[in-house]
Amino acid sequence: MDRKNIFLDNQNTSPNTSPKSSRKSKSKMKLAERDAQISALQQQVTQLTNQLAARSTKYRHHPLDPTLIKIQDVQRGSNSTNSTPLLTHQRERMGRSASFATRTILETLPNTDNSSPLTDRIINMFKDPTAHMDYLNSQQFAKDLIKLNHKVKAILEREPRVAFIQSPCYIFGDIHGNLEDLHFFSDNIWRLGMSLTAGNFLFLGDYVDRGLSSLECVAYLMTMKLLSPYKVFLLRGNHETRDVNGWEEHYRERSFIYQCRERFGDDLGYRIWEQTNQVFDRLPLAAVIDQDIFCVHGGIPRPIGAGETRIQDILNVPKVAGINPPYEHEDELYQQVASDCIWSDPASEEQETTSVDPDTGFGESLRGGGAICFGNKAVSNFLSSQGYSYIMRAHEAHADGVAISKNARVFTVFSTSKDHNQGSQAMAGCILVDFDKLQVINRSPAYKNQYVHRRDSISLKSLSDAEIHKRMRLGLVTNTSPAESDEDEDFCGDFEGDSDEDDVCYRLSSTRRSSIDLASIETADSIMQSCDNGFGFKHIDGSSNIETIEVSSNTTSNFDIESVNRRRSRKPRVASIHEEMEGFNNVEMGEIEISQQ
Repeated sequence: MDRKNIFLDNQNTSPNTSPKSSRKSKSKMKLAERDAQISALQQQVTQLTNQLAARSTKYRHHPLDPTLIKIQDVQRGSNSTNSTPLLTHQRERMGRSASFATRTILETLPNTDNSSPLTDRIINMFKDPTAHMDYLNSQQFAKDLIKLNHKVKAILEREPRVAFIQSPCYIFGDIHGNLEDLHFFSDNIWRLGMSLTAGNFLFLGDYVDRGLSSLECVAYLMTMKLLSPYKVFLLRGNHETRDVNGWEEHYRERSFIYQCRERFGDDLGYRIWEQTNQVFDRLPLAAVIDQDIFCVHGGIPRPIGAGETRIQDILNVPKVAGINPPYEHEDELYQQVASDCIWSDPASEEQETTSVDPDTGFGESLRGGGAICFGNKAVSNFLSSQGYSYIMRAHEAHADGVAISKNARVFTVFSTSKDHNQGSQAMAGCILVDFDKLQVINRSPAYKNQYVHRRDSISLKSLSDAEIHKRMRLGLVTNTSPAESDEDEDFCGDFEGDSDEDDVCYRLSSTRRSSIDLASIETADSIMQSCDNGFGFKHIDGSSNIETIEVSSNTTSNFDIESVNRRRSRKPRVASIHEEMEGFNNVEMGEIEISQQ
């Protein structure tokens, strides 16, 4: 062995190399090997994961051709001698999610798209009436009204006398031919259209008379009903009767019949008035929201028997009811039920102690003429027997738009700010019922309208007398007595699509009297004064816990503030009003005071 190998052997067996250090070096080598193995396994896992992901996202073509072959029976032409139906087939490509069953079901669904040139004309008129004055004075508008009456009448005949609605729901009171306030609600509540706005829309009646735009308001609301029959609900008010909207001696140029005849001539105007009243005869009398809120134009009816509930009494009213005057087929008891729904009022504090029957809770209304009022006892009995919490009604003018009475259980909504002697600061209001919340929305007096102007407005200086005269006839120029209108050409021809051959003939009774004697009712000014003095309504202080939103020209239409909670009453007791409210943004307090009678 040479010296070099001896030296290496001596170095490896040096006494300075201990067994402990040798074991450490071996351990490090093993750890390094295991780390390398773990790293290799992780790389394999990553590769496999990527491969699986790539395979799962790869499109797999279905071997079947996604097409539909539709076979139909087609009747041969009238000139053909062969009466056997002709079979035709049509090949259509289907989407990936479609199926034969789905296609069949979709085809059987009713077509709810009732849009047509008729509805387009009326909606365009409503958006800008000043640009459609020629249409509003034309025979085309008369044709559209008659066709619209015919279509809406068929829809209403399929509805029950009580409409059952789910929230969210907007509730509107009297409109009374006020196109300006109706336009305000359209601009701020259903800006995108009723069909694209969440919730339902309930109107409590009195669409005509007093205002100068009764025809335009009726045409627009009926168009909304035609386009959205399951979202828009129109109830009947006392002005939707012939005795009232035909009372030309009392309302003069502001009566519905006068506006029909003045616009279209005596013959055609009377025809439109009568056919519109035939639609009114079929309007529901009441509505119930969430099985908790009873909605009606006037108030609760008197019970007519021990076996039926008041809701059932209303449901039993004939599908076609004239009320004032009645048809020959109308029963007097159910005529009374319908009359109470559209005419009754809450009793005032004085009436509660003087004229209201302590046993029934009903008494004679300050209106006279056979109308009734209902007191606290009648409200308590009705709500407890039906399991409801509140009553929402219209029928009475209030400068605040919304008022409360009967221990905060009766809400009165008034949605017109004009033509009722409420002053220049009067507001038009509505109520949003959103499950457990109630929200009041008012039009502020500061809100600037777009097209209705006073006679002395600067914006009218550039118009000729003839243009101003046209706008006055349509109610677009106010605060002046209407001049004599130009003589209109009468039109008595038949309109296309105006066929009443299939309609049942109903005859108004010539012997039965109306349920309300209009001759004994006080004048409009006296009625308004009575409303201000009584009926149990109070004005406001800062402690009110009903949320009110006043919309002015500087307020947006996004009503997103915290709303009050609506407490549901399912026990036979009086439901107290709301809990405390938070977040009063854009709210003018001092609007409504809860009247604890």
